[in-house]
Amino acid sequence: MAKDNKNLNKKPKFSPYWIYGLVIVAFLGIQLFSGGFGGSSAKQINPTEFFDYMKEGDVAKLNIVNNREARVFLTKDAMSKEVHKSSAPSGILPSVSPQPNYVFEFGDLKLFQEEINKIKSENDINVPVSFKSEENVWGNFIFSLLPFVLIIAVWIFIMKRMSGGAGGGAGGQIFNIGKSKAKLFDEKTDVKTSFKDVAGLEGAKEEVQEIVDFLKNPDKYTSLGGKIPKGALLVGQPGTGKTLLAKAVAGEAKVPFFSLSGSDFVEMFVGVGASRVRDLFKQAKEKSPAIIFIDEIDAIGRARGKSNFSGSNDERENTLNQLLTEMDGFGTNTNVIVLAATNRADVLDKALMRAGRFDRQIFVDLPDVREREEIFEVHLRPIKQSEKLDIEFLAKQTPGFSGADIANVCNEAALIAARKGKAAVDKQDFLDAVDRIVGGLEKKNKIITKDEKKAIAFHEAGHATVSWMLEHAAPLVKVTIVPRGQSLGAAWYLPEERLIVRPEQMLDEMCAALGGRAAEKVIFNKISTGALSDLEKVTKQARAMVTIYGLSEKVGNLTYYDSSGQSEYNFSKPYSEQTAELIDKEISDIIENQYRRAIALLEENKDKLTQLAEVLLEKEVIFKDNLEKIFGKRPFAKKELNEPNVPAPEGTVEIKEEP
Repeated sequence: MAKDNKNLNKKPKFSPYWIYGLVIVAFLGIQLFSGGFGGSSAKQINPTEFFDYMKEGDVAKLNIVNNREARVFLTKDAMSKEVHKSSAPSGILPSVSPQPNYVFEFGDLKLFQEEINKIKSENDINVPVSFKSEENVWGNFIFSLLPFVLIIAVWIFIMKRMSGGAGGGAGGQIFNIGKSKAKLFDEKTDVKTSFKDVAGLEGAKEEVQEIVDFLKNPDKYTSLGGKIPKGALLVGQPGTGKTLLAKAVAGEAKVPFFSLSGSDFVEMFVGVGASRVRDLFKQAKEKSPAIIFIDEIDAIGRARGKSNFSGSNDERENTLNQLLTEMDGFGTNTNVIVLAATNRADVLDKALMRAGRFDRQIFVDLPDVREREEIFEVHLRPIKQSEKLDIEFLAKQTPGFSGADIANVCNEAALIAARKGKAAVDKQDFLDAVDRIVGGLEKKNKIITKDEKKAIAFHEAGHATVSWMLEHAAPLVKVTIVPRGQSLGAAWYLPEERLIVRPEQMLDEMCAALGGRAAEKVIFNKISTGALSDLEKVTKQARAMVTIYGLSEKVGNLTYYDSSGQSEYNFSKPYSEQTAELIDKEISDIIENQYRRAIALLEENKDKLTQLAEVLLEKEVIFKDNLEKIFGKRPFAKKELNEPNVPAPEGTVEIKEEP
């Protein structure tokens, strides 16, 4: 019985080639019955030959077509003659109408008729002459139909493109515009990332692994009365590994994983975003348990009612409302978890952040020293190394680097080694890569006068001297007067990674940053524009001390920092004009006090400052050992920072000198 059903189902499928075949058959039929194929086989002759045949009595009849062409039909007796044997008609297909033996064209019709009548009278023969008018009906029909055929063909092509036949896939075309753009990952082919590939992020991995485990073993949690979390929000600075963590979830979960960006919901057509959200959750429910990952969710998740000055209905708000309803509305979805990533959690809508929607906020912070070691180990796997690198040393040289920055360091080191023609990447290449990323590309061919070079040398020597004399200033690693990036010279420090910062530490750092301008004042009794980046840095630090951290005695224990990010929409300051004057004066006093302090330190060590600047002018690049020869051992050096002196190690604090 099953076989019979299968045979019944095996009906011939309709094919467009059938239509093509019918058209060809119809064309052949028209040509067959109209004699279209036979006319082309008649032999071409000239009028003189025709007149000779006519005099011989070989012509049975003559057809004149369109007053231009003559078609000659021979008698039966003439067909037996040797001269006419090659004139027998032989079409591709048999024709129902008689075919001419000869065809020729003549000039003036009147002269042609006179010649025929003359031959008739002289030879006493009767050759019927008929006149016909013919048109190529099929050709004219095709020619008139061609524009319509082209228009229909173009229309079909456009419709196929719009219906998702090419380019962009379903959802990106006009007929699928309300469909979701989410990409469904196949764990067997698409996703190869696992939690082993994610170095560091221990806390974040633990929380995400619990969600994956819930999808794999739901009974383990539901038996105790627990419920599956609706969503988890990955929050962190750019490059910290939020998307990488989501890829690892896709590789580990072994469930359908829908991935898309927040901007995929945005479209110029009204209602499209909400429609795509509905379609996305519909697909996820059909394949549940499933995970939906929305990258850069702040594209649609911004707080409602903000920055909408037009007064019209905002399409983005409609999309957000639909997302809120799908995550925890009247018809709650089961076994569908939403993962989202953003670095702007402060601008997200409160309704999106409440429990029941995004139940968990997972903070993905910048890696510490130990985590940076793990990240280096991951990214060093494909690197061909000439020697065993000290990964702990590299981790200490890159404070404040994110996972993406470390990946960039490893890639840049390989490029530098290849540029130098090396067979493998060594330690110096990694140190040069850190220099390249933090400071920019060296510009040794930049034209600098001797006076400018001397000013830059004393400026950088001033930074080095002041930072060496202060207890809480970051230890100096390298000073250079070689132009790099936008800077004419730079000083690199290896800052201590602190979780809290005290006022004396901030003041020492500000004093060291102002050491460059102070050195210009002490040596030349003049100042220049080269301290632009220094002034920008210390002004931000001083303002933060007064207005954010409450470290000013005159202003008091107040902060005007808004962690929710809503203050950016306000056009007024959160304090009075009198307080604003007090804040400005306090910021100015803090900076000027540190500037005078730097000048005092350099006045006391003017000879050592001059000696250091001369060494810098000679070598262009100096390191910590050069300072130790001049100043002696730094009394405040901490044990963990007493690393062996190596060429060009680099931290993240750079003093730029703007021209």
